[in-house]
Amino acid sequence: MNAIQKISLFFELRSFGVSTWFARKMRVPVSRVRLFFIYFSFIGLGSPVILYLMMAWVLEHKHIFKFQRKRKTIWEL
Repeated sequence: MNAIQKISLFFELRSFGVSTWFARKMRVPVSRVRLFFIYFSFIGLGSPVILYLMMAWVLEHKHIFKFQRKRKTIWEL
């Protein structure tokens, strides 16, 4: 076994343990957790579009969030 295969095997053994641990904590099958991470990685490729849509929504509803400061009037100076 060469060094690259040893490194690959090391990380494969450790990474599957994370999915198993998370599945046990959430009390769901391990295959569902792994499938979730696969789907999430595909969604991650479209994240700039999702981020753009979220920013557009915030811009459209900015009156809810009160981003703008009220300016002092001349009488308050």
